[in-house]
Amino acid sequence: MDQCIRLSIADMERNESLLIAASYFWSDTLNAFVFGHGPASPTLADVLMLTGLDISTADNSHLFDNKPSSKVETHSIGGWSGYIQKYQKIGSVGEREHAIFLNMWLDKFLFCGRSAGPTSVYLSAAERLANGGRFPLGRYLLGSVYHLLHQVAEKLLLGQSIGNLGGPWWFINMWLSIHMHKRLEFNLFSERFPRDIAEDYELDEEESATHPPLNYGEVAIVLHGTGGNEDQVSRFFQTLYEGLTKDQRAWMPYEDTETIFPLTFHPFDNALNKDHDLMMAIITPRAIPVNFFGSGKTSNLTYEFYNPSALARQLAFG
Repeated sequence: MDQCIRLSIADMERNESLLIAASYFWSDTLNAFVFGHGPASPTLADVLMLTGLDISTADNSHLFDNKPSSKVETHSIGGWSGYIQKYQKIGSVGEREHAIFLNMWLDKFLFCGRSAGPTSVYLSAAERLANGGRFPLGRYLLGSVYHLLHQVAEKLLLGQSIGNLGGPWWFINMWLSIHMHKRLEFNLFSERFPRDIAEDYELDEEESATHPPLNYGEVAIVLHGTGGNEDQVSRFFQTLYEGLTKDQRAWMPYEDTETIFPLTFHPFDNALNKDHDLMMAIITPRAIPVNFFGSGKTSNLTYEFYNPSALARQLAFG
């Protein structure tokens, strides 16, 4: 989870035109983008490589339906800045303060709640994390991605404006950028990630405010963005409709011949698989939870089907 929290400090540039163009190719049936060169979709492998979040721990509970043990004030508090001012303490961080921070992080940075302000929707999950509990947060993130793309596809089909749906657009942005890095002419290993620098610390002339990325997530989140004008959207739409050329495709973008970011799994070489549970989590079809936030009722929890085999087939023969 540390890797994903560190991504929150980066100022990500949004690939607006690419996001708009790609949205027209989302299939609710396949839970995949059906591009001209074949289906492609965010998978649990992408969640692991880009965020480092847990994808393999067993989860038998309706996590976001559990009632939190404490309450936090979220109404008429002055937004997130007021939330921080009210609950930040001086001295060592206790479990409650830790949970309050994680509640903000889950809402504002990870799932990007529709309200764009403080809620306690994620407080039960935050308390579990603060207490050292484990659950596959990465699966919930992917479920949220699928749910967001479902809503977008539905509105596009009905000719409605997208509006503020909430949801992790940031992850879709990262996924598109790194899977299309050849088409976008990005050099993944030449990027720089911002250092974690205290507010009262002044850099000297020889110090840099950035450092080489430590993982693919830090690479993807600092890649350059694109504007959202109609001409760019049209060009990206045409590219995706006709399909990427063979030299532009990156079916397995996490190829690191110099082992700068060592893999913990590999889809084609069992000798490189260091974690069997991770690999099984990635390749096993399953139902993943969606629409789990903000409902407060177990009956509203729904699921989407995660089917990596369809994508693996295209990967093998594309």
